[in-house]
Amino acid sequence: MAVPRDVVVIEVVRSAIGKSGRDGMKKNGQLCQASTQELLAGILRGLVDRVKTRCPKFDEADIEDVIVGCLSQIGDQGGNIARFATLLAGLPDSVSACTVNQYCNSGLKSIMFAAQGIQAGNGDVMICAGAEIMSHYGMGSDVMAAMTAGLPVRWTARHEEIGMHVSQGLCAEMISTDEGHTREDLDRFGLRSMQNAITAQRNGWYDNIIPFDYTWEGVAHHVDTDEVLRTKALDDPDGFLADLRKLPTPFKPDGIVTAGNSSQIVDGAAAVMLMSADKAEKLGLEPLAFIRAMAVAGSAPVPMLLAPIPAMKKALARCGKTMDDMDLIEPNEAFATPCLAFANAFGYPYDDPRVNPTGGAIALGHPIGASGVLYFGEMVRHLKRTGKKYGIQTLCGGGGLGVAVVVEAT
Repeated sequence: MAVPRDVVVIEVVRSAIGKSGRDGMKKNGQLCQASTQELLAGILRGLVDRVKTRCPKFDEADIEDVIVGCLSQIGDQGGNIARFATLLAGLPDSVSACTVNQYCNSGLKSIMFAAQGIQAGNGDVMICAGAEIMSHYGMGSDVMAAMTAGLPVRWTARHEEIGMHVSQGLCAEMISTDEGHTREDLDRFGLRSMQNAITAQRNGWYDNIIPFDYTWEGVAHHVDTDEVLRTKALDDPDGFLADLRKLPTPFKPDGIVTAGNSSQIVDGAAAVMLMSADKAEKLGLEPLAFIRAMAVAGSAPVPMLLAPIPAMKKALARCGKTMDDMDLIEPNEAFATPCLAFANAFGYPYDDPRVNPTGGAIALGHPIGASGVLYFGEMVRHLKRTGKKYGIQTLCGGGGLGVAVVVEAT
């Protein structure tokens, strides 16, 4: 049996994050009038250009595949957005492309698919990316569009049970009740996320943002800075925490899950280039990290959000490590609730300094298809920045799905 080849991370980039919502063009977020195809194309182009700056002899024709995570594959995010964006980015026609949907797991799943292809010898260079402009397409937009158009949508009993009547927010409430979380626990986790992200921004740690320019109805937009961070969290933490305590609990009248301890709805894109270690060595490209283990898992679909626990256990076992070996722990902050549950499951405090030190989705947001790539990049870069070695990233996904990846920085 052939030995799997080593996979290395060469470069990671992202867009600035834009405020979003569900009112489409009525919103004032900096990306809400943009084409998702054009945004993704700009990120892909920026990624390749950064690699070529480091290695002028890099040949774009060596890219085997561009794998893109995207939840709402509809409108300009439909029809295999990966292929349209690859062509818009000016990559060779020979470069293949496909689009992946595994709910919130989609971006990291694209990284896993690419890494598995390289491990098996089915290519030496892969791009993994994710994109979502939630201003245009909120969760469920593809289904709702079909229903609105009068197309024959046929629900199964299981879909009615899981997908239509139990929201992820309500699942977060269920888990917090079971785990004994308090509103103070969740709000303090949200405060910490925002503080870490603001610190990262002020320290210049978000220098992997690719500026994006576009024009809509004659108005030019230049997007190069995240617009979702709330500086009050760092400048006046007591005041910010007081603001969080006033927020309503939309999922349950007497609940504890709020907008302040849940991920922000945002617009954004991100991309990563992976290579075989042999290819990187031939090109003289120093990698950022090795991918050491990957795993997926399912759990009970109600309450969802806990499948990352078995996924992390499998990934750690596959590389012979434990959570104590991890220098960074990067759980996606879809809600504070599962992040606290993961901490309980593995025996570390939820405010452990290893957890999301550059902020997470409560602060920066959760552009669904892009989040796995975005926060993978943040984890890898912070490992290199701090001289640390091991990191684990995980995301929960709708329906009770989890993914996890362990990396080793070079």
